[in-house]
Amino acid sequence: MRTAFGQQFDVPDGYLNTASIGTPSMAVAEAVERAVREWRTGAGHAEEFDEPVALARRGFAELVGVEADRVAIGAAVSPLIGMVAASVPDGSRVLVAAGEFTSVSFPFAAQAGRGVTVTEAPLDEIGARAADFDVVAVSVVQSADGRIADLEALRCARASGTRVVLDVTQAAGWMPLELGWADAVAGAAYKWLLSPRGAAWMAVHPELELVPHAAGWYAGADPWSSVYGLPLRLAADARSLDTSPVWFGHVGAAVALPWLAGLDLEAVRSHCVGLADSFRAAMGLEPAGSAIVTVQRRGALGRLAEAGLVVAGRAGGARLSFHLYNTDADVTAALDALR
Repeated sequence: MRTAFGQQFDVPDGYLNTASIGTPSMAVAEAVERAVREWRTGAGHAEEFDEPVALARRGFAELVGVEADRVAIGAAVSPLIGMVAASVPDGSRVLVAAGEFTSVSFPFAAQAGRGVTVTEAPLDEIGARAADFDVVAVSVVQSADGRIADLEALRCARASGTRVVLDVTQAAGWMPLELGWADAVAGAAYKWLLSPRGAAWMAVHPELELVPHAAGWYAGADPWSSVYGLPLRLAADARSLDTSPVWFGHVGAAVALPWLAGLDLEAVRSHCVGLADSFRAAMGLEPAGSAIVTVQRRGALGRLAEAGLVVAGRAGGARLSFHLYNTDADVTAALDALR
């Protein structure tokens, strides 16, 4: 058992795979276990999940720097970004990072039948080229190797008229974020936000008009009175984009996200990046300011696995991710395995 930032985690030594699956705190796991037990015994009631949904929504809003009424819920990032992709005008030009996670790029590429074109560019060129495109869609932190997008350059591009769509799945939870200026900011629960899979959110700028293609009962102004019949009566804010919540995902997120949002995220970043950059330095790599490190060394993935460490194979290398429950001992174990 480990204690980190006031919470307990039943995370094993050498777990360096948060970028794939985050490990919940005991408080999160216990909340989900209670909800499952109530479901199993017939004691659960659908209306009782509204509060966890609202708490998690507010937590995500705080983590990305917006008001909660700008946040829509979903089950995964790609359907949320898909609403944005479906809303761009015919013939729009979209810029994405080369090797971008496909939940960001595929929704736009799927619009090719409307003349939408998607161009890939190296991540370090995205900011400079953004003004030449109608939309830029990029992860704040790249899944494959942890590189960080130039948010200030993207903010400037947005001011000049380019729509900016961001995925914070590999950033929110360890990186302080103030992204109220972006057109859309989407993120999933089950990595750095330490919640069950099945919950995702998207903050939408008031100037971005979206059609709620998947509108259902939970998108209603009063969800419990919009379960039958017409006319259309959607919420007046971003809830009009909601899809029906995956209950247990939000039960966990309702504990995890408000807790994360209440932490000193500069201290969290310092901890996570400090471990990652310490590992990088010992490997002869320059500091990168990211909590994710990918080692491009032959046999690295196998050696880490043989030593009992949990990492991921990404982009032809071994990806290590350092979150708030990791320690110097995890760094040492990884280095010992690779030496």
